[in-house]
Amino acid sequence: MRILGIRDIIGPIMIGPSSSHTAGALRIASMCRRLLAGEPRQVAFHLYGSFAHTYRGHGTDKALVAGLLGMAADDERIRDSFEIAKQQDLSFTFEPRPNEPMPHPNTVCIEVTDSTGSHVSMRGESIGGGAAVITRINGIDVRLTGEYHSIVVKQRDVAGVLAHIATCLSVFDVNIATTKLFRERKGELAYTIMQTDDEIDERVAASIAKHPDIFDVRIVKSDRASEAVAPVKGNAENAGGFAAEFTPQEAAARFEELDFACGAEMLAYCEHEGIAISEAMCRRERCMLAADGVAVDNTRRYLERVLSVMRESATAPIASPVRSMGGLIGGEAAALSKLEAKTDSGTANACIADPMLARATTYAMAVLETNASMGRIVAAPTAGSSGVVPAMLLAAQDKHGSSDEELINALANAAAIGYLITRNATVAGAEGGCQAEVGAASAMAASAACELFGGTPAQCFAAASNALCGLMGLVCDPVAGLVEAPCQKRNATGVANAIVSAQIALAGIGNLANFDETVEAMRRVGNSLPFELRESALGGLAATPSACAFCEGCMN
Repeated sequence: MRILGIRDIIGPIMIGPSSSHTAGALRIASMCRRLLAGEPRQVAFHLYGSFAHTYRGHGTDKALVAGLLGMAADDERIRDSFEIAKQQDLSFTFEPRPNEPMPHPNTVCIEVTDSTGSHVSMRGESIGGGAAVITRINGIDVRLTGEYHSIVVKQRDVAGVLAHIATCLSVFDVNIATTKLFRERKGELAYTIMQTDDEIDERVAASIAKHPDIFDVRIVKSDRASEAVAPVKGNAENAGGFAAEFTPQEAAARFEELDFACGAEMLAYCEHEGIAISEAMCRRERCMLAADGVAVDNTRRYLERVLSVMRESATAPIASPVRSMGGLIGGEAAALSKLEAKTDSGTANACIADPMLARATTYAMAVLETNASMGRIVAAPTAGSSGVVPAMLLAAQDKHGSSDEELINALANAAAIGYLITRNATVAGAEGGCQAEVGAASAMAASAACELFGGTPAQCFAAASNALCGLMGLVCDPVAGLVEAPCQKRNATGVANAIVSAQIALAGIGNLANFDETVEAMRRVGNSLPFELRESALGGLAATPSACAFCEGCMN
């Protein structure tokens, strides 16, 4: 199982509109670029499942091209990637194949010819929250995530090759974390993929390539290297805080205790230690990073950056409304802000919501406006649900005076809830419907609000359960395949649901089903939803006459 950290749940910092369809697609293409011998010149993208149905509306096409051009997920040039590709002599085509089955609903196959004349074919899957995995290279099934530094070796499957690769890495003092050999038949073409704890020098690749049974060597640097305020290698003993007294080996052992498999385990730990959920999650993060020899103090600086991006994405459209890429939304946050102003001045037609809910509604709508216009946002846990958590946090700060430090702690709490949902269910709309996106975000915001306003860990989990119950079964039906309608209003609904859910929990009202049972119920409900109601733009509101008329008009 992939180990998830705070950056995987509160992040990536990215250009909208979809973490799985935009950021995840870009990550696939970025890994493809790293496997090339030269600059990409010709590329064909074959799109499957949800990718095939919604690739234009979600910016998947622009993101795939941007990834091959070497752009990061938060590069504002992504929206202009087609024009930049033409300037750099990169030709590209897209072929949707919606009726061909694939194991994962967000799948793309890429065929690339580079400037050296070499050809690479690969298959990638966007697995939610901006994460991705390469599952096939040149016809051979593999597994490459890009999360760690990796070396990909194309070889003949004969004795001695693996030992040669390991020896070369050892000579350059590179520690091997994992090794996998992928092949179709014994003795024929194979790929060895080694993940390493250390960055791999180009001299290592040159040394490995000298073996006569090795055809090609490619270094795939960790995607962490491109993250805003990325973790940096350091001495764990000097990292400070909870993990300061641990060596990497001790931190790895301690991480086993802190790698909570479910809410019950995390709650039991919090109650035993007398700490908040946010602190439990931060302790887990520190041990996870320290075990990898990474300086752990960067996590709070990362969350400071997250809060800054969230604030900008929630406030900019109020002052300067932006029309979305698809043209369905734009200006709603400014209209809501004007209604708030009427309330403050006591004029007629004032808003009926209380001040915090009114402000949270405005902020949630604003973030989705930023997202839909391909602006910079923070996926929390996804881009399609990116308005819920910041709306609650920033409204609490505006109306109740919460400090930035308190909001950062609340973000860590939200990350814990999102981590448990991701681990035991899903946060991808293509897998579980909108209950997995806005529903998960609402649960995260509810728990965070509960801790922010003095709730116990048990009350935080109760609040998260309440929020999931309130949005159980919510379908994902983006009109015209755009992350605009009904997504924007559902984010506002999500933050309202979170505030109500936290209020109920803070009153000491419990639940019949606990948090883990609720997450499992959500998972089962998501699995039972038909494909048309899971981000395909083929059902629900997307299939209404008005939505279909708009879709037909934009495709002509």
